[in-house]
Amino acid sequence: MTNTLSAAVVGGSGFTGGELLRLLDTHPEFEIAQATSREYDKKTLGSVHPNLRHLDVRFSDPTDLESVDVLFAATPHGVSMQHIDTFQDAADTVVDLSADFRLNSEEQYDEWYDGHTCPEYLEKSEYALPEINRENLPGADLIASGGCNATATILGLKPLFDAGILEGDEQVVVDVKVGSSEGGASGGKASSHAERSGVVRPYAPTGHRHEAEIEQFLGLDVSFTVHAVDMVRGASATCHVFPDGPVSKGDMWGAYRESYEDEPFMRMVAGGGGVYRYPEPKAVAGTNFGEVGFEVDPSNKRLVVFSAIDNMMKGSAGQAVHAANVALGLEETAGLDFAGFHPIGAP
Repeated sequence: MTNTLSAAVVGGSGFTGGELLRLLDTHPEFEIAQATSREYDKKTLGSVHPNLRHLDVRFSDPTDLESVDVLFAATPHGVSMQHIDTFQDAADTVVDLSADFRLNSEEQYDEWYDGHTCPEYLEKSEYALPEINRENLPGADLIASGGCNATATILGLKPLFDAGILEGDEQVVVDVKVGSSEGGASGGKASSHAERSGVVRPYAPTGHRHEAEIEQFLGLDVSFTVHAVDMVRGASATCHVFPDGPVSKGDMWGAYRESYEDEPFMRMVAGGGGVYRYPEPKAVAGTNFGEVGFEVDPSNKRLVVFSAIDNMMKGSAGQAVHAANVALGLEETAGLDFAGFHPIGAP
């Protein structure tokens, strides 16, 4: 292969790091140059990610970064902001999958996180989700991948703002169900199988940090709750929307078609036939697709909007690769244009 772009994954031993490596392995324009992990330094990728046993690549120490075209940082929150200068010295384009550069201002990080150590970079970063920020991605050298819960919610509600059905002062209540992989490979007591199996557990009834992204990009104060449920992959958002005036099904179809008809990774699923009548994480597991749908409840003056993504793909690694494709002028769907499996067990 000629003219390939070299890519490094910092934090390659985690779940999203493994997804990035899986995508880069078959990407027609990228070649894996480095994957880092302090814990697994010098061990093979396959010793951590069994689906990558065919790759003759070993983890290296993150303090010894190679020069590459693109660096994907799949590190916990707070790490990238400490090392962003080093990352940018090593790569022309940095795509960060943590929350470190998603928000626009230092004040937002003071409110929602624990502050920010290099706020001068915030105005330079671009949000990775192409469906809302495609025009600003070409040539970007610092890209911030969105949070999975925020991504699912924004994708579901954005068409209503584009069409003028919502303006931002309406009441919107969002309930997100998310899989255990959101907790990362290290997890914790709440993520162990014995504790997680069979649960529908509210783990962020109020004040979830991803609210900040929703407010930033939609201009909406949202009532937002997240439940941990018994699945591995997936984020499913149910949005209860109370518009100021009547809205028909035709209005809703028009809004979603206008926003997503030409989007390569968005699918509209709204009350058709068959088993999967509405957006379903199981139907997009392992892929970069997002599904959106709706129902109109005129008796309660309510719209019910559904959206579903794979939290590690559309909500993380897939979004990051999609954004890198756009930023670097590659075919937008390169390395991502594949369907999931059916039937499949719990994603």
